[in-house]
Order: sequence, then structure tokens, then C-alpha cells
Amino acid sequence: MAPARQNVFSVDLEDWFCVQNLSGIIPRDQWESCESRVERNTLLLLDLLSRHRVEATFFVLGWVAERFPDLVREVERRGHEIATHGYSHRILTSLTPDEFRADLEMSLEVLSGCSSQTVRGFRAPSFSVTRKTWWALDIMRSAGISYDSSIFPVGFHPDYGVPDAPLAAHRIADGPYELPMSCAEVFGRKVPCSGGGYFRLFPYAATRALMRRCNSQGRPVIFYIHPWEVDPGQPRVAMPALKKFRHYNNLEVTMKRLDRLLSDFQFTSIRKLFPAAVA
Repeated sequence: MAPARQNVFSVDLEDWFCVQNLSGIIPRDQWESCESRVERNTLLLLDLLSRHRVEATFFVLGWVAERFPDLVREVERRGHEIATHGYSHRILTSLTPDEFRADLEMSLEVLSGCSSQTVRGFRAPSFSVTRKTWWALDIMRSAGISYDSSIFPVGFHPDYGVPDAPLAAHRIADGPYELPMSCAEVFGRKVPCSGGGYFRLFPYAATRALMRRCNSQGRPVIFYIHPWEVDPGQPRVAMPALKKFRHYNNLEVTMKRLDRLLSDFQFTSIRKLFPAAVA
């Protein structure tokens, strides 16, 4: 098996108050009253990607795109791929099939108004495509989504995961192309190396070693980050200790780590690395 030479860099474009960790503290009807920091943080990521000449895939939350259409236009102007993160950031396990269909279609409608691209990719909030929500794959396909990047092939997380899912990119029968969140196999165990909280919580050296292992096993890493993860100045909200640790730990070093990561590895967008997925 030939080592993978390139990886995918993706951004889940949402604001700091949209995250699942805060869903029980800041309900959606209060989002409008929260201080928005998504423009500033996204521009920081865009400048970083420009310095490293990296094209990325941005999974844009429809709620954010509706309020900041010029930000989505700027992402596209800088040469990046536009995909959807749904509209409301409600996890699929909390939706009925009809509610998910409406949420997805609303996100596509909003994105069509601020991007010239035909949106082909989807990522579920909190990776909530699981065996319980397998029905969502057919709805994606009927809405014109040709690839999904939502499945985490792990079994330890209480909110997401499909333990028996393949580690490599694959086509789901009668469904979209699947680009699962990346894990390296270490002594028979699957260890995430796909970014986000794992990138902030693990030492950088551990992330680099896991990504190299994944590449040596012939799989590109599907890496993701959120704009709020490069913002140590975001408002702090009281929450349970574990959630607080997961959300705020190492925010002040994320940008420096990303700069190093983009020097240590080659990255591109999904549409460039997996053209069959967007066909």
C-alpha cells in the first residue's frame, strides 16, 4: 500500500455559541443576542491557509451564511470549496427524517444565494450520522449531496460513532461517497487524528505521529477545525468541568499548531483529492 501524500483540510464554519457543548446553555433563540466572532476567526484561518497556499473545504452552517453572506463569498473568492454543515446545527439524532430534509434543503438554499458553487458535500453537526440516523444518507442523496464526511469509525464516544465503519473513503450502497473522520490503527485500536478537540487535547507530537501513521497505512487524513478554536478571547460560559475542559483547553495555541501542521503535511480540499466524490 502506497503512503498517502496529501490530506484534506476542512473547516466547520460556525460561531462559538453554535456548538453542541453549549446547546443546553445557550438555546437557538438566544443566538442573535450573542457576540458574533465568526468573521474575525474565519479570516484568521483564511489568511493562514493563504500563507501556506492550501485550498480547503468549508462546511458552512446555513444559519451563519444567512447572516454573513459576504463571509461565504470571501471564502469562495479565496479559492476554497463550499459544502454544507446543515442549517441549524441540530444533531441528527434529535431530528425526524422530515425535519432533517427541511434543515438540509434550507442550508442549500441559503448557500446558493451567496456562492456560485453547486454544493456537493455535507457534514453533520457533531458527526451525528450513526446507525440510528442511517436514514439520513438517502435524504442527502435525494437533495443532491454526493459525499458525506460525518462518520467517525469509533465506538468510545457517547454521542457519535459507527464502530464497524471502514477507516478509508468508500461509497455507501445506494448512498453518497463517505469520507470518514480519520483514525490511525495503533495496536489494533482506532485512535482519532482528525483535528478539532483531539488536535487541541493531544500533544502536537502525538497528532503528528498519528497522522504519519495514517498516511503510511495509505489513507489521507480528513482534518477539521472550527473558527472558534483559534479564538482564546471568546466569551467564557459556565459549564460542567469536562465540557469546559474539552471546549476551552489550548485555544491559545491552536493557531500556532495549525501553522506547524500546514508546514509538516500537505493538504488540499475534498474536491481536489477526491474528485469522484463530487462528480
